[in-house]
Amino acid sequence: MAVVQRAGAAPLWWLGLVAAGAGLIPEGLTGRRIGALVGVLFFLVAAVVVPLVRGGRAAALAAEAERAARSDILQARSVTARNWRRGHRWWLALAFAAALGSAFVLPAAGGMLLAGWGTGLWLRARRTGRIEEARETLLWIAADALGRGAGDPLGAKATRLWTTGTEAGDAAPGGGRRR
Repeated sequence: MAVVQRAGAAPLWWLGLVAAGAGLIPEGLTGRRIGALVGVLFFLVAAVVVPLVRGGRAAALAAEAERAARSDILQARSVTARNWRRGHRWWLALAFAAALGSAFVLPAAGGMLLAGWGTGLWLRARRTGRIEEARETLLWIAADALGRGAGDPLGAKATRLWTTGTEAGDAAPGGGRRR
């Protein structure tokens, strides 16, 4: 589950960083200084709010998680991240374009919001990783619940989670690569 959370974090953070840098070029309606200050505020709010969204649902699903059977098919970390990014590439492009367009009103603010959103997703994955480390298990979500347009792994399509030992698959607790 943390793999999907991290899959969106990196592109949002990098696209936000590029959009914020490019957003400093135009003066904007409010000026660069105000745009940058509002951008910092947007970054901080997004980085705090995103990890809190659906936190109770994540805890409830993790508490009810069942051990995966031998016959269950678990998707590799790289495949999960690639599929998520491919399924959401148009949303990422649209968000990037909106962040660049907002620079003509508030320079850098839209890009900083995207970067804060990516940071919040990364923090959410870290919180999931702490749950996994405390239980000494990895939390998995069904691959069909992660299909195109599924959005958040804690959305309505996710009805339950499965657990495996920490040595299963190629992901470490928190969704990172296993070393």
